[in-house]
Amino acid sequence: MASPVPGREERYEKRITLLQILFVVIFLIYAWRLFSMQILNGEEYRRQAQDISRRVTIIPAQRGEIYDRTFNQPLVLSADSFAVSITPAEVPPGEIPALIAKVARILDIPSEYIDRKIPPQYYYLYQPVEVAANVSFTTIATLAEQVDTLPGVSWQSKPMRNYVDIGSLSHIIGYVGDITRDELTMLYNKGYHQGDLIGKAGIERQYDELLRGKEGQETRTVDVRGRRVSGDQSGREPPVMGKNLVLSIDWRIQQLAEKALGKRIGAAVVLRPTTGEILAMVSYPWYDPNLFNRNDMGSEYQILINDPNKPFLNRAIQSSYPPASTFKIVMTTGILAEKVFPPEQTVDCLGELTYGDRLWRCHIRKPGHGHLNLQQGMAQSCDIYYWIVGRDHLGVERIVSYAREYGYGELTGIDLPGEISGFIPTPQWKDRRFHERWVGGDTMNISIGQGFTLVTPLQMADMVAMVVNDGVIYTPHILKEVRDPLTGVVEQSISPTVLHTSDIDPAIFRGVRRDMRGVISDGTAKPVLDIQSVTIAGKTGTAEVGLQNQWHSWFTAFAPYETADPDERVVVAVIVEAANPWQWWATYASAIIFQGIFANQTYEEAAQTLTLEKRRLGLSYTTPPLTGQGRRE
Repeated sequence: MASPVPGREERYEKRITLLQILFVVIFLIYAWRLFSMQILNGEEYRRQAQDISRRVTIIPAQRGEIYDRTFNQPLVLSADSFAVSITPAEVPPGEIPALIAKVARILDIPSEYIDRKIPPQYYYLYQPVEVAANVSFTTIATLAEQVDTLPGVSWQSKPMRNYVDIGSLSHIIGYVGDITRDELTMLYNKGYHQGDLIGKAGIERQYDELLRGKEGQETRTVDVRGRRVSGDQSGREPPVMGKNLVLSIDWRIQQLAEKALGKRIGAAVVLRPTTGEILAMVSYPWYDPNLFNRNDMGSEYQILINDPNKPFLNRAIQSSYPPASTFKIVMTTGILAEKVFPPEQTVDCLGELTYGDRLWRCHIRKPGHGHLNLQQGMAQSCDIYYWIVGRDHLGVERIVSYAREYGYGELTGIDLPGEISGFIPTPQWKDRRFHERWVGGDTMNISIGQGFTLVTPLQMADMVAMVVNDGVIYTPHILKEVRDPLTGVVEQSISPTVLHTSDIDPAIFRGVRRDMRGVISDGTAKPVLDIQSVTIAGKTGTAEVGLQNQWHSWFTAFAPYETADPDERVVVAVIVEAANPWQWWATYASAIIFQGIFANQTYEEAAQTLTLEKRRLGLSYTTPPLTGQGRRE
């Protein structure tokens, strides 16, 4: 028998030793790793394991309620309601289409609506998918009766918004809807989640973070497929209701303005000039925000979107119009302040004048107004007076400067989304926009608020507020107070904030107020607004639109003209668009609003009172007067 090869046993022993060392090293590495996971980092891994095994369900918070300024009139409430969900993976294979059809019949919604919520790729999910909200208790009872034949169907409480017959307040209040992907991208770091309801317009959007409250959550243990584990000990953190908001809106005045404007396309604003509080804001047409509580609102929503009258548009802050003769308030301020043309000096109005290659006609044609000074020119709204003084004495630069002094061309800063700034044209703008030189005819146009000049009804109200306050404009606002939802305690009150202070001598504004009073006592608005309940000062305006003899009807005013208590004064601005059959209705609507406010009357009572007053004077209140031919004032 051959002897072993010398040294082979030693090599075997070395290999065995190396393997032993390798096994020891591996064992030590694993032992250290286990020690690290279980002892050193055990708490972190236990937390991760708990997160993986526990499913968190969000419990939506009840949104705060919204009230008018008295805190007695609820405008928006959060009502109890239910949401219905389907967990697709809990439905036997192949039975989802039949289940969806059955649930749709019970909920009285199209099955296609649920199909869009649960596409085929969701059929294997154990995560509940919400298929309907705002479901009544009666419907839930019907589902409960048939629950044995509805696998995967569940329901839970979900508060809904109840807009309490708010009518024209829809543009102020707004509405809520499901958060979109883009909104979630912007708001995720503020605690928003997929499926949240979020304010889409108006106060609901502006103060969403105050209204939404703090959502609660429920945690439950699930397996890897999302199914609840038996013996699960759930944890629950209750939601916190959002804050209640009290608006500056006076419900009585809002209804008064709404009915005074009627079903005429336009807007009305009632403002308290000493604080900037909005007492009423109406824009017609409006919409019913309860529409957005419905599960399948597609067709109705599409009708509103396609409506040429744009019911979603808040015309008080989102539409701009030529200010027409109301701009003569700006012109009068400039004439008095600059002293470029003595206010007592007269201009002879012959009803028309020739300038350039066209004939310019005043709203009173031949023989015209005759000789007029500034106060008479304002009262009679004489275009020729302002054309001549604006073109030959004041000049476009000064006119633009005073328009901007009144806030035209700038945002008012109201606490509502979507406000536009209007527009004041300048020679530089015309050169850039049209590559044309500014000419005297452009100055004549801007002198009577025509041409390219555009203002919003809220800017119009702010203009009069500045006249009333001797050069101070307060930021207009809708929110008055923030209150605790449980105790009603006021947590925040909105104080007046100065938006702009003018350097113009207060004596100039006293002169402007006097001339505005002349419009009512001796001028174009006397037949309508010289009423007994309160002394009014204001300005009419008729903005020519297009070439079809159409006119916007403007009126803006304040009352009382003289008072020992400035806080009782209100400013009213009304626009009735040319889309309506011609009526001089802005002035009439303003008369009803002032009568209702200061006589504490409803719309019906105010209209009846004014009709009787005019009859005693031998005037007709129901048929608007037509002065001249063509332009109306």
